[in-house]
Amino acid sequence: MCDDLTAHAEEAALAQTGLNRREFAAIGAAAILASGFATSASAKGAPKLKEQTVMFATPDGSADAFFVHPARGKHPGVIMWPDIAGLRDAYKVMARRLAESGYAVLVINQYYRSRPAPIMDSIAQWRTPEGQARLGPMIKLIDPAATMRDAKACVAFLDAQKSVNRKRGIGSCGYCMGGPFTVRSAYAVPDRVKAAASFHGGGLVTDKADSPHKLLAATKASYLIAIARNDDARAPADKDTFREAAKAAGRPAEVEVYAADHGWCTLDAPVFDKVEADRAWGRMLALYKGL
Repeated sequence: MCDDLTAHAEEAALAQTGLNRREFAAIGAAAILASGFATSASAKGAPKLKEQTVMFATPDGSADAFFVHPARGKHPGVIMWPDIAGLRDAYKVMARRLAESGYAVLVINQYYRSRPAPIMDSIAQWRTPEGQARLGPMIKLIDPAATMRDAKACVAFLDAQKSVNRKRGIGSCGYCMGGPFTVRSAYAVPDRVKAAASFHGGGLVTDKADSPHKLLAATKASYLIAIARNDDARAPADKDTFREAAKAAGRPAEVEVYAADHGWCTLDAPVFDKVEADRAWGRMLALYKGL
């Protein structure tokens, strides 16, 4: 999760760019991506895509989201949960890349209860005093029960789309705070969400009764749990606890610590690691083949 260890890793990464947090945040995801920060966002020969900003009903109001899918055919649906900075350009690029692999991808603005996306332009803004003050009240509105209500609404939206193949399962992927949301999605709609991938997710193992690792037996999903090395350093027992819980629940789970720091999979993060991010991406695609 986004703690002091993460902050130290980000500071080291920023030092290599010669920028401070405010400068890095000011660049914005679009400029970072255009500069070649991410070079694998669009595959040669990939199918044409259709995309739009959509609105759909939830028990808590009307959620805004980014929806992208191949222009032709029906495809498995995927719910993408952004990191703590929310839906923004970086996650739209990531969603397009996944859609190019044959998926109908819905990236929800998890902060829709407070305001439409984008809340922030890049993850670096979260580390500024202004960013934390802005997000603090919004984060408090997203508890586990709210996440599961949102997951049900996302599944209902996907299943109503002509581009979604309802004969296939739905996948879920989440980053940072979105990591545990993937497990809760599988728990909320077990007959539809059949694969869940968490990337540098926080709060997957807690001492609470509704900790994600305690929900696995009530799901029907397979899991990919990609852990940052500095998250593992903070809580080295969590990976084993999750593995043991998955085994006891009879759920397939690939749990691995990657040679990168918290946030390494997000394109606009100071610690983005293309090699390890691509490796994690490949494992997600392998997981989704089972949908």
